[in-house]
Amino acid sequence: MSKDLFQVKFWGVRGSIPVSGPEFDRYGGNTSCIEIRCGEHRMIFDAGSGVREAGLAMLNEDVRDVDLFFSHCHYDHIIGLPFFKAIYYPTIDLTIWSGHLDGKMSTKEMIEQFISPPWFPVKTDICQATMSFRDFHAGQTLEPRPGVKIKTFMLNHPGGAIGYRIEWKGRSVALIYDIEHIPGVYDPVALEMMKDVDLAVYDCTYNEDEMQRFKGFGHSTWQHGVELAKMAGTKQFALFHHAPSRTDTQLEQMEKEAQAAFPGAFAARDNQALEI
Repeated sequence: MSKDLFQVKFWGVRGSIPVSGPEFDRYGGNTSCIEIRCGEHRMIFDAGSGVREAGLAMLNEDVRDVDLFFSHCHYDHIIGLPFFKAIYYPTIDLTIWSGHLDGKMSTKEMIEQFISPPWFPVKTDICQATMSFRDFHAGQTLEPRPGVKIKTFMLNHPGGAIGYRIEWKGRSVALIYDIEHIPGVYDPVALEMMKDVDLAVYDCTYNEDEMQRFKGFGHSTWQHGVELAKMAGTKQFALFHHAPSRTDTQLEQMEKEAQAAFPGAFAARDNQALEI
């Protein structure tokens, strides 16, 4: 692997719940999971259902050290964690980070509550990986690995969610989901996160004509995201957190409309990898 490789891989791009079937083959049906490689360093953002395949790939590549960051702990972002095989292997060092529950619950408490009866048949004491837990609060800048800088932000989402801006060797990626915008208002937090980034991954669950019906659900639209990208000087814009009912045909149309408004836009797909 190149020491200068900065790669983003989408293992899960859906929101709310995994989906399957012929209408979802092209864009995929796994929920949120993004892998970012900074040279030899591996980081996973969210453990939706896509983290199962991410874990298998890492074991096949004999990865030993992994950082896992949570945006928040709604089901679609944590449901895959018990099936992330890396947690059961003694050769793995896994550091788990969260900040959305700052002052309410620690990262360790969150994981131990989720992986325990009656929600799951066993407790975390079955895990053989060396797991360590890191708590932070929104606004902190994290440095999980040498040279990797991660800025953290609180997003507008029920219960809170953390947005991440990952910076490495002069390149940058912003992960901005789950977030709800206010019509006609351009969130200064989102603008700061997206400023001049090489890639912004943005919550595009809805279209603008759907927003009134889903007000308060905590999500945004590709139209609003594209306007933010233009204002912020973003180079590429990934539509992410696709609605579970959004078929391949509908996503393809959404992608075309987004690209007409912003040439650097694309709808993220399961197993898609981009070099930054």
